[in-house]
Amino acid sequence: MIDLYTFSTPNGRKASIMLEEVELPYTVHVIDITKGEQFSPEFVAINPNSKIPAIIDRETDITVFESGAILIYLAEKTERLMPVNQRDRFRVIEWLMFQMGSIGPMFGQLNHFKRFAPEKLTYAIERYENETLRLYGVLDRQLANHEYICGEYSIADVATFPWVAIYNFQELTLDGHPHLKRWYAQLQERPAVQRGMQVP
Repeated sequence: MIDLYTFSTPNGRKASIMLEEVELPYTVHVIDITKGEQFSPEFVAINPNSKIPAIIDRETDITVFESGAILIYLAEKTERLMPVNQRDRFRVIEWLMFQMGSIGPMFGQLNHFKRFAPEKLTYAIERYENETLRLYGVLDRQLANHEYICGEYSIADVATFPWVAIYNFQELTLDGHPHLKRWYAQLQERPAVQRGMQVP
């Protein structure tokens, strides 16, 4: 049994989609970040950085925080969605790092400055919107020759989908990126993705 500590954010949904894909039983513990629950002593003991998601594997008594680390852990535990071949494995890891190092931070900053900042700063909005669109282009070019980001469906897709899924919230469109749009529609049809996107 996996204890999942999460909230309804793209990073949180990476973990719930993965748990649905690998068919591990899990219990959801909602950490309401709008109320500061991530700073409670109980949660800080699980993740010292006070960020969701985090998991505790009750079978192994292993605690994992950081969404990318969670995906790797669950892939290794179940031997699913991660290639065994070294070349293919590191291709998946590099695209996972691309999501964590580029897509997450840039899309997240666009969310903040476009939707939540108390003052609308044109420079910041334009900077992060342009970078988000550039990253759409990177994904679109990769997907022009691959059904999924790394060829086979993997944790790279699981990590990326919830961030692309917020394009409407960001007042953007996928229309100029046909391969990314095709990939997005394809993942939307996966039952595990549909279930994971409803958590919590």
